[in-house]
Amino acid sequence: MPTFAVILPAAGQSTRFGGLEKKPFVSLRGRPIWLRSAELFWTRPDVSGVFVVVSEEDEELFRARHQGTLAFAGGTLVRGGAERFESVANALAKVPEAADFVAVHDAVRPLCTTALIDAVFAAAATHGAAMLAVPVADTLKRVDAGNRVVGTVDRAGVWAAQTPQVFRRDWLVEAYAKRGELTVPVTDDAQLLEACGRTVVAVPGSNGNFKITTKADLELATAVLTARTGTAPPPPARAFGDEAEW
Repeated sequence: MPTFAVILPAAGQSTRFGGLEKKPFVSLRGRPIWLRSAELFWTRPDVSGVFVVVSEEDEELFRARHQGTLAFAGGTLVRGGAERFESVANALAKVPEAADFVAVHDAVRPLCTTALIDAVFAAAATHGAAMLAVPVADTLKRVDAGNRVVGTVDRAGVWAAQTPQVFRRDWLVEAYAKRGELTVPVTDDAQLLEACGRTVVAVPGSNGNFKITTKADLELATAVLTARTGTAPPPPARAFGDEAEW
């Protein structure tokens, strides 16, 4: 059975979320979002390790509150960088060579399911690189700097990328080593592999596997989780600094 290491980037600044808390540490039904994302993986027999990446400014408080949880689950805390790619690179450097594949999953995408993870892991094991994605259903408009519609984008064959994105470890290491040579902007790890000549297979994801970017997303995630579990949510968590779940 191939083994998978999982990287959870949680070092962003959450500028679009607003408020005092950063998105990964906000409570989602009584548990921080990052933890709900991590729990998707660290009980799987095919996952050899989970690497949680946080910013340097959050590291001390994170260790104080979650080092025991990470140690119990076999997780590893990694210091993030100035941007997401640097954070993933820092974690990738800690992934043992014994891991066959590396999965990169947004720490603020906590509603992925076991079935979706099974599917994308299996596709990566077969093809070397795979990602979850969903076909775009809405009409896409191109808008200029003044918010004027200047055209309609053909959505045929256009899919919205999700995570996990899963790659052979040696392919991802090779791609990161070549990143400085690329002349095109790269926005995710799958595109980085593509730029290095690798083929990434798209595995049908789910609209329920969305990324929490705004407070409206958090409200929707709470509703989805409540519907899945059939239980009422707990009272609202306290503000950052007093929140035990962080």
